[in-house]
Amino acid sequence: MEHVPETTAPASPVTRVAFAEVSPAIALGPLDGRYRKAVAPLVDHLSEAALNRERIHVEVEWLITLCNGAPGIEAPVVPGAPTLSPQEIDYLRAIPATFGADEIAELAEIERETVHDVKAVEYFIKRRISAAPEVLGTTSLPAASELVHFACTSEDINNLSYALMVRGAVRDVWLPAATAVVDQLAGMAREHAAAPLLSRTHGQPATPTTLGKELAVLAHRLRRQLRRVEGAEFLGKLNGATGTYGAHTVAVPSADWPAVSQAFVEGLGLDWNPLTTQIESHDWQAEVYADVARFNRILHNLATDVWTYISLGFFTQIPVEGATGSSTMPHKVNPIRFENAEANLEISCSLLDTLSATLVTSRLQRDLTDSTTQRNIGPAFGHSLLAIDNVARGLDRLAVNETLLREDLDANWEVLGEPVQSAMRAASVAGVPGMENPYERLKDLTRGQRVDGARMREFVAGLGLPDDVAARLADLTPATYTGLAEQLVKDYLD
Repeated sequence: MEHVPETTAPASPVTRVAFAEVSPAIALGPLDGRYRKAVAPLVDHLSEAALNRERIHVEVEWLITLCNGAPGIEAPVVPGAPTLSPQEIDYLRAIPATFGADEIAELAEIERETVHDVKAVEYFIKRRISAAPEVLGTTSLPAASELVHFACTSEDINNLSYALMVRGAVRDVWLPAATAVVDQLAGMAREHAAAPLLSRTHGQPATPTTLGKELAVLAHRLRRQLRRVEGAEFLGKLNGATGTYGAHTVAVPSADWPAVSQAFVEGLGLDWNPLTTQIESHDWQAEVYADVARFNRILHNLATDVWTYISLGFFTQIPVEGATGSSTMPHKVNPIRFENAEANLEISCSLLDTLSATLVTSRLQRDLTDSTTQRNIGPAFGHSLLAIDNVARGLDRLAVNETLLREDLDANWEVLGEPVQSAMRAASVAGVPGMENPYERLKDLTRGQRVDGARMREFVAGLGLPDDVAARLADLTPATYTGLAEQLVKDYLD
């Protein structure tokens, strides 16, 4: 009788842990997870909490301006508004300054009721104003409560907040990091200004240069973009629902509202935009993001060039103690810093390009495409900052293999065909006989074939060049045929 194996009931499936329910929350993206340490400084400027802190800051400063005026603006701007004491102003300014974890949670609770982020900020501030007597004793702040968000549309607060956020992120975080990596690169350029390097144009051996000069070219390009970013304008407006000061002039017709707006915006350290729809036009943002993206692309060029020099053996990588290059090949030290930088620069540029293209367009007087778009400013700068960090760490682990550089040069004497034929041309113009067809003669000697030092010197000796020219060419080697490369680094690398 055939044996029939016993069957068992299938095991009950194991329920997976739902990561969305894990506390503390697990990051969805790598910037808030794996790479958090490298980009953490941006959280102070480009996070949702930073946006709300700046909204509170703008609302508070607007309230102070309405009560106490501004340089060149008579106080109060709104008749009957109380003049705030220094203690009351300090109390108000402490609201954004002390905006922390508890306050973030409180504001989120208010927003769940209002279903409107800027209105929640208004109510949050009014709560603090209501509580002012408990801290200050007798105070006029409650009498000024209705001046919070006075005559403002949400975009009056938002555009100024984003301008302050981006300005802070650029000046306090991104620019220092970008400047430091360019300075690091410039230092390497100076250090290796005289190190001869065989060029490769179209991937083929070409006129020698120096390693330092090639690094200096990239440093010079990057510095030019940094100057553009350093000179960026950060514009802002405060002019009401469609940019007409409509509510302002009806409520207080006696005030010079454009002057008040300009003084207020410039008092925040921003550039005033006098003509807008409901939104500030965001053109300045597109300009800044385009400049940062251009910096990214030049840095990407650096990463790919260094990667290639590593693959050729011109750069060696100093191993990190205990690190693994390959899971199966123990000998490898992979150029991961430059590869990581490439990828993150590409992601950053994609986001910055999208921001630039999207933010310059708004249907008629207002649409909300900019609202969700601007919430991605942080990731755009985050991926750039992460790439900068990787390039800096990668450059720090490089050593130059000067022996291989010289061996590469010595194997390519044919590159001296250029100076020899150029010297023949000059001699021909000076009346030296026998200098016909210099380019063609060097082409026959060198094109598609290797020429060693002995053959090149033999060829030069038989040309009949003037003695001084012949001696100069006889002393020339691929390693010494670097022109003014070293001097260019010294003279023009700022």
